[in-house]
Amino acid sequence: MTQDPRMDPEMAAFTAMMAERSAALPPIIFPSPPRCAPFDEQRRLNDEPQEPLAEGGPAMADSRDIWLPIRGRRMLLRFHRPRTDAPLPVLLYMHGGGWVWGSVDTHDRLMRSYAAAAGCAVLGPDYALSPEAVFPQALEECAAVLRHIAAHGAGMGLDPARIALGGDSAGANLATALALLNGGSAAPVPLRGLLLNYGVFDHMLDTPSYREFAAGYGLTAEKMRFYWDAYCPDPLARLSPLASPLRGDLSVLPPSLLHIAELDVLASENSAFAERLRNAGVSLEMQAFPGTVHGFLRALGQVGAADRAVEAAGAWLAARFAG
Repeated sequence: MTQDPRMDPEMAAFTAMMAERSAALPPIIFPSPPRCAPFDEQRRLNDEPQEPLAEGGPAMADSRDIWLPIRGRRMLLRFHRPRTDAPLPVLLYMHGGGWVWGSVDTHDRLMRSYAAAAGCAVLGPDYALSPEAVFPQALEECAAVLRHIAAHGAGMGLDPARIALGGDSAGANLATALALLNGGSAAPVPLRGLLLNYGVFDHMLDTPSYREFAAGYGLTAEKMRFYWDAYCPDPLARLSPLASPLRGDLSVLPPSLLHIAELDVLASENSAFAERLRNAGVSLEMQAFPGTVHGFLRALGQVGAADRAVEAAGAWLAARFAG
């Protein structure tokens, strides 16, 4: 990891700890092209050091896995409710991981933290990962989950009239694409808000932050190139707003909260996305977190910026659900 004086000291300590954990494991080899070899071992090597980060945090009144019939398969979803005595608004949260790894296990503490901070239920879909599944499979699965909540949420202890979408990194891409897909449909599901953490909003890898933070800050330009090749191998399909939301009609999006990591290859496209949202007339709250790198929300309880970001998002979600 680069020794950058701008990096928050807690962030630097956390990244050093994670680098030490990863160093004890074999290196991750990215297959080229992405579908030329199995990818399960690479996922294990990536996720194994991260899963302990999901321990601790708020306890829920109800935490369980549920299975829903989604697009021809039984999909696992992680379901958290901080209380069970009344129907709750719900945040449908798509985990990050470059579309190729991460899970409801790696993001369990984050989802519980949002549930506690906002007083809402959180539902996390274990959507199909790339390179085995390519665009738009994961998006279509998340869209089916949204429709299920709207139609059957009351039977799950939810208030289907109060739904928000959210995600981090590739999950923020899926959340935004889902909001665009929903907004352009004949009968859109009403959405209260869109919570976006350091999202992937465009397929171009030539922005100022890509050049400045190309290597040495965790998420690299090389990794992002692999992620795009794995998720959306068709160059023409990457022009779709459902793959690159920066290119869409953002006026259909609900009020949004955007959190940006300062030292991140994605910082420039996040700032550009914020500008596009404002120009489209979308109500936006945006906050950049100085000294943080991509994925800093993994560091709950260890990096103060992560805790502050969740607290701010919880207050924002609670206000959106109350409106």
